[in-house]
Amino acid sequence: MSTRMNVQELEPKAYEVLFAMERYLANTDVSYALRELIKIRVSQINKCAYCLEMHTKDARKAGETEQRIYALSAWEESPLFSDEERAVLKFTEEVTHISKEGVREETFQSVKKYFSDNQVAQLIVAIGQINFWNRIAVTTRMQHKHV
Repeated sequence: MSTRMNVQELEPKAYEVLFAMERYLANTDVSYALRELIKIRVSQINKCAYCLEMHTKDARKAGETEQRIYALSAWEESPLFSDEERAVLKFTEEVTHISKEGVREETFQSVKKYFSDNQVAQLIVAIGQINFWNRIAVTTRMQHKHV
């Protein structure tokens, strides 16, 4: 499988905006560890191999365990995630699958138990951002360099 095109080369100004959003997200109240869990889970759902490779490496560098990374696709069945993380992961899935049933009120209220309105807004932006990256990577068949 070969890469179809390089959006960054074709539309560098769009990438400037995407990278600016990443800088914004890095300065939000949502922890780096939680943002990486979101990125991995969304990338699993969207079947984005490029982003999965990148963000599992980033998560491990930040101290995430292999066991939790492996269990992330089955987080509902795993005892390895806190109630706060479970609320975020459910929210992440519903936002990512927005066309199915939207975001249920129960899910939204569950996230609000742990996060302020501003932090919930930041979560929405973080989830939307990785979904956007996934759409670029999957559509263009982005490939990591083999190590």
